[in-house]
Amino acid sequence: MFASNPIADLATIIPLDVIQGYVILMFILVVGGTILDMIHKSNAKFFFAKAKAAEASRTRELGAGEKIGIAVSTGVVDMATSGEFCNPRRRISHLFTMYGFVLFLTTTVALVFAYPTHAAPAIVSQLWHLGAAMVMFGGYWFWFCIRVDVTAEGVPWNRIVKADLFILSLLGTTTFGLVWSILYSKGVAPWSTVSLALFIISATVLFGGVYWSKFAHMFFKPAAAFNKRIIKADGSRENLPEIGDLTDPELQKRFPDIPEYMGSTPPNMGPGIKREAPRHY
Repeated sequence: MFASNPIADLATIIPLDVIQGYVILMFILVVGGTILDMIHKSNAKFFFAKAKAAEASRTRELGAGEKIGIAVSTGVVDMATSGEFCNPRRRISHLFTMYGFVLFLTTTVALVFAYPTHAAPAIVSQLWHLGAAMVMFGGYWFWFCIRVDVTAEGVPWNRIVKADLFILSLLGTTTFGLVWSILYSKGVAPWSTVSLALFIISATVLFGGVYWSKFAHMFFKPAAAFNKRIIKADGSRENLPEIGDLTDPELQKRFPDIPEYMGSTPPNMGPGIKREAPRHY
């Protein structure tokens, strides 16, 4: 069942030209929505202005080799392994969702344009189903168990706001796509048609709603992570002072409030708000 080509099955219902045209249209909508989002939020303008303002605060100039090394670190730590997440559950959920979506998306493109018939290798179709299942695992885990407003603020899981457009449309696309593939292979005609319609609607909202959702966030996040590492390496630190060692006498002379309120040997402040899970609603 999972080795069957879902696009070849879909082509028996919808002409292949229409399917390929739809995928191309969704790509155009993603690019256009991302550009409009950048214009509306002035993301590029903000980053360039921020970089320009940091030039005066630099304590050292970074060479090309260092910048390449920082770019590699950003790719490996912040992008490939989501190292910015301190919560291991949140990190695992994000990785399943991210890699599942990449797998689902790339195999969809491969099935639509490279293997639009039953001649597609079974592994490609299997990876398509696996990608959908990975997104569902990570996404539903996040939605029901990890969302901060649910776990820490006691908000009902079924409360939906505009910021949820991306995750819900993503879950809808993968869920209804997987359900449609299973029902169609089983010959459950009425329900397979319903799930197919919901699959198409969810995908249209996901890729066509980039301007209103957090979809474009995945393109801005690597740039922000790279910039964060750059300003730390060149000493600009966004014009913020370096904390340093609180027991340093010279630092205590500059900031007399430290020994006054914390003593001459300030203790380790400990985990603070991370001491226990935020479940006090």
